[in-house]
Amino acid sequence: MSDSRPAIRYAKAILDLAVEKKTTDALEKDMRSIVSTISESSELREMLASPVVHLSQKKNALLEIFKGSHSITEEAISMLANNKRINMLNEVALKYLILNERLKGQDVAFVTTAVALTPDLEKKVLEQVARLTEKKVTIQNKIDESIIGGFILRVGDLQYDTSIANKLSNLKREFTNSL
Repeated sequence: MSDSRPAIRYAKAILDLAVEKKTTDALEKDMRSIVSTISESSELREMLASPVVHLSQKKNALLEIFKGSHSITEEAISMLANNKRINMLNEVALKYLILNERLKGQDVAFVTTAVALTPDLEKKVLEQVARLTEKKVTIQNKIDESIIGGFILRVGDLQYDTSIANKLSNLKREFTNSL
């Protein structure tokens, strides 16, 4: 997450423009679409991270995938490509969602799971997070099969990691330290 600071700066600039043009809701929809599309497509993530694929090809592919998005979203994709930061698109979209939710007096809880949350489980998590933070919270579910099972919950500065991968890592560390 070394790209976090630049991603926040880009997200703030996009949000400022959206507020000025009174299009925050349209951009929120676009950013949610970007996050879900990138998180669901391993091919898209690989293409964005690939040094072999030329920037103009990445830009054109993204503009085609997100065709019909708001003009500010398309300009943001072009700007990231022109500044050689296109691989940060997902993180910029996530930061935009966080900043926009805070602007509306809400917070975003990021729940990383190995499989998608069921609506019933999502409701339970939402209730617990709202109770913990005492704020209105929305959930953004990210699927990462590498955590094997359990979940990772992030709300603002708080992180709660009950993933199997984390427990195995801790067990391995304890085992190697005891030798």
